Amino acid sequence: MVLSLFSDAVQQRLFLQAVKYLLIITAFFFYTSVAAQQASDSLAKVDSVLVDTAAVVIVPVKDTIRPVLRHPFTSDSFLYQNRLFFSFRDPVRYTISEKTWQGKEAIFYSIIILLIAFAFIKNSFFRYLSDLFSSYFRTTVRQRQIKDQLLQSPLPSLLFNIFFVISISIFLSLLFEHFHSGGQYPFWMLVTYSAAGIMVIYGGKFLVLKFFGWVFQMTDATDTYIFVVFSNNKILGVLLLPFSVLLAFTSGNLNAAAVTLSLIVIVALLFYRYFLSFISINRLININFFHFLIYLAAFEVLPLLLINKLLFSFLRELT
Repeated sequence: MVLSLFSDAVQQRLFLQAVKYLLIITAFFFYTSVAAQQASDSLAKVDSVLVDTAAVVIVPVKDTIRPVLRHPFTSDSFLYQNRLFFSFRDPVRYTISEKTWQGKEAIFYSIIILLIAFAFIKNSFFRYLSDLFSSYFRTTVRQRQIKDQLLQSPLPSLLFNIFFVISISIFLSLLFEHFHSGGQYPFWMLVTYSAAGIMVIYGGKFLVLKFFGWVFQMTDATDTYIFVVFSNNKILGVLLLPFSVLLAFTSGNLNAAAVTLSLIVIVALLFYRYFLSFISINRLININFFHFLIYLAAFEVLPLLLINKLLFSFLRELT
């Protein structure tokens, strides 16, 4: 009986353990199947999300809260319509044109420098200036003596030559502005170009005359002619000084009168230079007046006319 009971208890215990292990195995297989199913579902969801987001077009949603303005803030309709605290009626409108201001600082300082330079040279070499005018407007024996004195003063002669270049350059630049030529260039550039042109012209003339005097053994005649030419230039630089001031700071009829008078002075000095050159050279060598006129036409008048035409045509094309 005891054995039978023992055997029954053992059998019952073994049965329970077998059921327990069976339940554990069943639970394990169920858990693994559920986990695999969840992983496959999550991958499918990810793939579907990726595909869907790539294919979906996002439509912008219109903001219904922000008010829509019928007129811009800067328009007259917005500014002059009825408001709660203010209202504008019948506005007055003015139309103005923007003006560009252009000063004359460069011209002013150029004239000031020119006046200071003349004052310095005149006060430093007052005797030279008086002798220059005396020798130029006299054709006597005294004139030859003064000429020798002037030739022995190289420093004031050089300073007056530099003053002539500056004076005639400023005068020509103001003349260009008066005739509305070269307006695209600043004033200082016109002065620079004019000074370079004047130095090239008279430097080349000096070298050519020296060369011909050496070739034909007439150095005295060429030196006399060079002295007359450069004396005329020095006096012309001094006489053009007041006309430059008038051209710089006047307008209207006074400005036109200054241009006319300055051109008359230049032409008169040129004719007097030719007359004085013929008389001075004729004393040294016997020269025919007709030959002298040919020389003037070939080496004096024609180059000036060509340079004048080329210069004004060039400036006219630029403007």
